[in-house]
Amino acid sequence: MANSGINAQGAPKAVGAYPHARRAGNLLFLSGVGPRVAGTGEFDSGVPGLKLDHNGNFEQFDFEAQVHSVFKNVRSILEASGSDWEKLIDITVFLVDMKRDFKSFNRIYAEYFTTNQPCRTTVAINSLPTPIAIELKCIAVID
Repeated sequence: MANSGINAQGAPKAVGAYPHARRAGNLLFLSGVGPRVAGTGEFDSGVPGLKLDHNGNFEQFDFEAQVHSVFKNVRSILEASGSDWEKLIDITVFLVDMKRDFKSFNRIYAEYFTTNQPCRTTVAINSLPTPIAIELKCIAVID
């Protein structure tokens, strides 16, 4: 499995030509993970709490639902790769609206990371490839 690409069946399909994760030594590097639900389309159809009209405008938007879903996807990829939540060591968070979403994200993040507290960087960005509000880039260890 060393240096091999890993694709987790329990996570949404990547929107590009890349694996969900790649192992190098005892480190596991996750590609950017968004909140889409596994087995759904690339865009808004599989994003919890998101519904767009025919013009691409929000009809429904629930950032907190996206946060819970992205954490679920990260967990699925970790477990499919031979790691787990407690072995996360570094997380980069990409938010498309820092002012609107950071406080909510921070609160939910604290609920998920009560014992293991990985290093974390949160970055504001203009957009993501699909109409999601959050994406995570993670590094974990594998025993």
